[in-house]
Amino acid sequence: MTRFILPLIALGALAFLPGFVSEYGLGLLIGVVTYVTLASGWALFSGQTHYISLATAAFYGVGAYSVAVLNETLPYGLVLLCAGLIGAVMALIVGLSTLRLQGVYFVIFSFGLAELVRQLITWYEVNVTGTLGRYIFVDVTARGIYWQMLALGAATIALTAWMQRARIGMALRVIGDDEAVAAHSGINLARAKLVAFVLSAVILTLAGAITSPRYVYVEPAIVFNPTVSFLAVIMALLGGANRLWGPALGAVPLFLAFEWLSIHFPDTYPIFLGLLFIGVVFILPDGVLAGIDKLRARSKGKGTS
Repeated sequence: MTRFILPLIALGALAFLPGFVSEYGLGLLIGVVTYVTLASGWALFSGQTHYISLATAAFYGVGAYSVAVLNETLPYGLVLLCAGLIGAVMALIVGLSTLRLQGVYFVIFSFGLAELVRQLITWYEVNVTGTLGRYIFVDVTARGIYWQMLALGAATIALTAWMQRARIGMALRVIGDDEAVAAHSGINLARAKLVAFVLSAVILTLAGAITSPRYVYVEPAIVFNPTVSFLAVIMALLGGANRLWGPALGAVPLFLAFEWLSIHFPDTYPIFLGLLFIGVVFILPDGVLAGIDKLRARSKGKGTS
């Protein structure tokens, strides 16, 4: 029961937190829960399968642009629903055509997907609508955005917990360990990967849609920023992408650190991003939680020897 009660208490406390912080503090809270959601949503697929996807910005940008296009004609709730459906359809098309790729080929394609979508939207806006960029006027407060993102983040972690205990979670772990073994075990590789990829994409798309009113004005260069993709990957890997709370553990301190670096070192902070990415891959490839478990195992081994 404790594993259910404590998260619910923490969620309730986080829900009341906006009433005790300044506007700047509320902005930080929105950023934190957004990247917790992005990292957790990314890990939902990539954390188990070990398919390193750099397509986060593609779905995040599509979600933001969906709100920008539809907010003047549809109610806000229906706009979010449409954004999620658009993300699901896009992920379904991409997944059916690319999830057979492995290793570096999938990484390269996923990185190029965001650029492809950005260029297509830019071409359409310039040549068809005759403009570049759109304004978003939605009657949603900053607190409303925070609560929506907090709910999405909580749902993402709950979905991850369920999947880790369900048959699909076991199938994804076997796929991540060895696809050949998974295929010979009777696992439907295409279906398992596609389901996880679509669920992950819907979460990433909704995160972009919910956050978009904070921009007020969006254009492709803003919402299809590749930094979003890299940060989601680094945060998930740092905490432990295959752990339930790993992405959140990596997202909170890293977001605060990069927020501070971007303010004090606006021209050079991407260098820190690159160095951190390299450090995580080489020093903590399995994440902080796995590193802590290894240290505990070593200390127990020394204690019994």
